[in-house]
Amino acid sequence: MSFLKKLFGNGISEDLQHQIETQLALIVDQNLQQDLMAAKALESLSLKKGILDIHLKMPYPAKSLWPHYEQQITHLLTQIDEIDSITFTWKTEITTRQTQGGTTPFSNIKNIIAVASGKGGVGKSTTSVNLALALQQEGARVGILDADIYGPSIPTMLNIKEKPQTQDGKSMLPLQAYGLQAMSIGALMDSDTPMVWRGPLVTQTLIQLLKETDWQDLDYLIIDLPPGTGDVQLTLAQQIPVTGAVIVTTPQEVSLIDARKGLKMFEKVNIPILGIIENMSTHICSNCGFEEAIFGEHGGQKMAEAYQVNFLGAMPLNGKIRQQADEGKPTVVAEPTSEITLKYKNIAYQVSAEIAKQRRNYSNAFPNIVIQNT
Repeated sequence: MSFLKKLFGNGISEDLQHQIETQLALIVDQNLQQDLMAAKALESLSLKKGILDIHLKMPYPAKSLWPHYEQQITHLLTQIDEIDSITFTWKTEITTRQTQGGTTPFSNIKNIIAVASGKGGVGKSTTSVNLALALQQEGARVGILDADIYGPSIPTMLNIKEKPQTQDGKSMLPLQAYGLQAMSIGALMDSDTPMVWRGPLVTQTLIQLLKETDWQDLDYLIIDLPPGTGDVQLTLAQQIPVTGAVIVTTPQEVSLIDARKGLKMFEKVNIPILGIIENMSTHICSNCGFEEAIFGEHGGQKMAEAYQVNFLGAMPLNGKIRQQADEGKPTVVAEPTSEITLKYKNIAYQVSAEIAKQRRNYSNAFPNIVIQNT
């Protein structure tokens, strides 16, 4: 008995089942690179008096794309004689994916995404914040951890001014901003206090910020890493269950040299590279709109091709992005329908879809078994 026959019941002809399966297989999700049947997006169906009620689920957050698929499905399925109209119910179902060897996912965080760069000043933190907000707007529960102990910038970018609170004296409640859960050493210290710490204290602080924050059932935690391949990155690779990493670079060679080192580091510790983002790809003049590649062209794309990883997109050097981040209202929030926001959302689709294609981790799916003497 086919999957659809189980859903419809025996009163539906095999011919109708075949027609529906065939039509849904024509609709391809470009981010998953699968049709809706192969992606197991169809959850349930019912047909009554010519009205088809269809329930769909997506394995990555993409609420903005749902009307697009509704239009395609309606066009294709209403060509079938028995179907006059269609009602839709959607949901996002994000599951825990595999992490690097020797690590176990946290029970309250399904997937951890590390955002890294080899060199500072390439816009990694701005990218991290807007990526987190894009995932949240598309239907995911998202947190962001500022792992740059020496130069935390997330509180400024998210306009966080309050200190973390605790309910039990053991863990901190995450700070809240624009629907994100957030934590940063910058929220615990005065903004003008320098962090004159050696490596072991820095890595210990990172682990504490991660484990002693009471994250609330996150689908994704974005970790905004400091630049380089030092102690923090090594701790991340060895002790923190990371689902995948995103590399941020600018087009010029001096940035790409260090970005390659970061990529190779993640490869050595078996953390999948979800893709490369080329930031500050072109400069857009605020007066005339002229676009110029002042830092060189296609460096990030060429690097992605050379290492056979996804090129997630190119972001422009735009004064508004910097200004909005400095003002504590990032672009995805400040201009939700702008072209730049759509670019960030497209990156979010690709990153989360790439995670959805990875192997599932079932370690949290099984209950703990306790054997007691009776």
